[in-house]
Amino acid sequence: MNIKIIADSGCDLPLSFIREKQIAFLPLTVHINDHDYDDQLTIQPQQVYEAMRKGEVPKTSQAKPSEMKELFTTLAKENIPAIYIAFSSALSGTYQTAVMMKNEVLEQYPHAKLTVIDSKCASLGLGLVVKKAVELAESGIAYEHIVTTIETYCRHMEHIFTVDDLQYLARGGRVSKTAAFVGGVLNIKPLLHVEDGKLIPIEKVRGRKKVLKRMIELMQQRGANVEHQLIGISHGDDEQTALELKAMIEETFGCKQFFISEIGGAIGAHAGPGTIALFFLNKQLEQ
Repeated sequence: MNIKIIADSGCDLPLSFIREKQIAFLPLTVHINDHDYDDQLTIQPQQVYEAMRKGEVPKTSQAKPSEMKELFTTLAKENIPAIYIAFSSALSGTYQTAVMMKNEVLEQYPHAKLTVIDSKCASLGLGLVVKKAVELAESGIAYEHIVTTIETYCRHMEHIFTVDDLQYLARGGRVSKTAAFVGGVLNIKPLLHVEDGKLIPIEKVRGRKKVLKRMIELMQQRGANVEHQLIGISHGDDEQTALELKAMIEETFGCKQFFISEIGGAIGAHAGPGTIALFFLNKQLEQ
């Protein structure tokens, strides 16, 4: 590619895909037991989920400013146009830091071509956007067209997800403690979505089967020509349920294209084990 696509680990794309497509990668940081780890590089999702099941409360922080600046500087020196599609600014300070680092690099290299996009997306919703950007870059599409197309994709990416325990999100401040009152009623599953980059509870559904069925209903209401889309499903150490949701989508809509991945440590540290997330476009866009 003559255009470098940059992603952070908030995209939940498998590291094998990141490397295969030569995506420049910025890991978020996961803190467990007084140790700092680079998400996907020095700690794997399974380790984070096991720690949470044992009662640990992992914390996370944004991608390192020094790594961003070093990457941006290298690309600027080599005159490589780059597009960084960042994890939602409502969930991490990574985007804001990236803008600062970009401006510092542009002071030294004013002609560098570097765009930082606030995706307002998370997990594989962001991952699907990054994947689309790679496809556009590989096909030789003009830089400006990639930027405008990706900004449109970000605006129309639906995130529908459920967590086993909303308290995990409340601990990290991702939802209010008031919204986390789900506990206390047996087998109540919260259903959430992403609105302007923020996690917003939609409703509470009783039972795992019913919550998956409700996700399908929301897909029916919000999706556009989903049978022709690449559908994203990510999970927090629960591949079986992810495959169950995939089968339901195949049966309901006849979808043929799926991308399934495990939720990485940085997002999993807040969402917790048992999270299931569904991603699709709510508007017919150029594929």
